[in-house]
Amino acid sequence: MNQKNELNIEEIKDLIPHRYPFLLIDKLIDIIPEKSATGIKNVTFNENYFQGHFDSRSVMPGALIIESMAQSAGTLVMFSLKKNIDKISVYLLTVDKAKFRKPVCPGDTLLNKVEKKQNVKNIWKFSCKSYVDEKLVAEAEISAIVNYE
Repeated sequence: MNQKNELNIEEIKDLIPHRYPFLLIDKLIDIIPEKSATGIKNVTFNENYFQGHFDSRSVMPGALIIESMAQSAGTLVMFSLKKNIDKISVYLLTVDKAKFRKPVCPGDTLLNKVEKKQNVKNIWKFSCKSYVDEKLVAEAEISAIVNYE
């Protein structure tokens, strides 16, 4: 059986609760369940945060790059679990070793490569790296907790 390795925006919305203006990934590709995936965020000038960040040059806030990474990882977790996701939520738990190397601006396509480092019980830890045009723009270690309601 062929395993689906790509999710579109509607399929992402079925897995995580985020909605505009806080849904910060458009697609998830290269999915290897319980291991890794790449989240894609098409950065456009129409994003509401560009009105105030910054006047001289529009730059995507670092916190939102981290959130985009976390949503990529969270979508991978939810996709991997597959079982009765109506009763499961995934929440950001920690952000460690965050580094921002280059600004992300309108017109950029942000690629969030998330790779699971470990999974102990309901805590998943990821190594995350964000790229624009194959250049590393940000990185962090992110962990998430799965809540079974």
